[in-house]
Amino acid sequence: MISNAHKAKIEYGDFQTPPELAEMVCRKLIELDINPKFIIEPTCGIGNFIEAAANYFPSASQIIGVEINQSYLTEFRAKHQFLHDERCEVKHGDFFDFDWTSLINKFNHRVLVLGNFPWVTNSQQGTIGSENLPKKSNFQKHAGLDALTGKSNFDISEWMLIKAIHWLQNRDATLAMLCKTSVARKLLNYIHSNKLNLASCATYKIDAKKYFGANVDACLLVCEFDSSSHNYFCDVFSSLASSEFHRIGYQNNLLIKDIDSFNKLSNLYAVKSGTKWRSGVKHDCSNVMEFRKIDNLFVNGFGESVQLEETYLFPLLKGSDVAQNRIHATNRYILVTQKFIGESTETIKDIAPKTWDYLEDNAQYLNNRKSKIYHQNPRFSVFGVGDYSFKPWKIAICGLYKKLDFRLIGEIANKSVIFDDTVYFLSFENEGVARKTFELLNSSAAISFYSSMVFWDEKRPIKSSILNCLNLAVLADLEYLTADARR
Repeated sequence: MISNAHKAKIEYGDFQTPPELAEMVCRKLIELDINPKFIIEPTCGIGNFIEAAANYFPSASQIIGVEINQSYLTEFRAKHQFLHDERCEVKHGDFFDFDWTSLINKFNHRVLVLGNFPWVTNSQQGTIGSENLPKKSNFQKHAGLDALTGKSNFDISEWMLIKAIHWLQNRDATLAMLCKTSVARKLLNYIHSNKLNLASCATYKIDAKKYFGANVDACLLVCEFDSSSHNYFCDVFSSLASSEFHRIGYQNNLLIKDIDSFNKLSNLYAVKSGTKWRSGVKHDCSNVMEFRKIDNLFVNGFGESVQLEETYLFPLLKGSDVAQNRIHATNRYILVTQKFIGESTETIKDIAPKTWDYLEDNAQYLNNRKSKIYHQNPRFSVFGVGDYSFKPWKIAICGLYKKLDFRLIGEIANKSVIFDDTVYFLSFENEGVARKTFELLNSSAAISFYSSMVFWDEKRPIKSSILNCLNLAVLADLEYLTADARR
């Protein structure tokens, strides 16, 4: 059972900023020549940023903190009795209900919104029954499957940062927030997608393990706003002290990790390359749908030995198998009930009656799959299937691993290999074409091209949207010319 203290830590995203780090952030802002007249910390906690701002911005005429947790305000007031600074004011208020627009509009001069929003996701809040959440909405406007699956989960700080940038539109203002690096990129993406004003943007990496005991990539995000600029790029610094950076930004509406490197290989980019990387099978019921073959028996995730026809059974490679090059043999198998999405599964009853009986016996598990994608489809449906799933040759890569390792994979036990949904793959009827494509994907040009686009700190750094951008025909011509020049 979760303790009350730990629940509170999750509910309020309780990563109180240490005074040392708050001071470092303020010094960096001064170094950047940011000199606000008014400073607001929307979730001030025990007030370490308030104190640092009071010390480092003597020309600020007003410093306001807002905090939902009354005990934090009590601690702040007790701790900072010595801070006899009439400019400082702390208010008790809920971020999600507070009238921020009215507060911001009181100020005619440059505003700095400073602080550290909660590092917690909406799903984590829901798990503990927290009400410290925004009203539920598909605020990123994900469509179709994305809205029904994982992409609708989001960091609370992402939602709060989006609110903050709307307060600061069409005025001279600065946003300086500690956040996860992935959240900073999502914010840039939101600003770009909605064509909001942005004068400049930069991130400065911080040691989240040292300051917060958190194993995440985190940064100080600094966004400056004005009434007209649309500068949709971000300069990425390796630390608060570093002066060297690389620039991320947009090309063809795609966020690129390293603009300079990408531009050197931009001839390889294609909006519609003609190449379609697919993801593996999604079924959300591994105990029923996946097996280990032990001798001649298939054993499911419940440890039950079952008798099935092999008609709908296929060798299975997980993402870890692909990443670690365990691709030539497997004792894992998967039950694939359809050849294409939406296909009726009733034919299994006649073609493979033992398989049908097995599915019927386990219908309670399959019928109770939570994702809505199964609700309007035939019984025992799976997703991520098509004619591409059953071709004999495939080139595969795991989206979760931090390396561009492509694998050439043929049939196992004379059957097409099926992947789980952490794997992306191309499929081929012809072995020769598969091998030639494999050589192209492992060329230095292809690896450099993809490397300029992949953000390795993300949970799933390799994405189909990135893989599909490579124009293999142009790359083939380039490799031919390079080889010809060597001769």
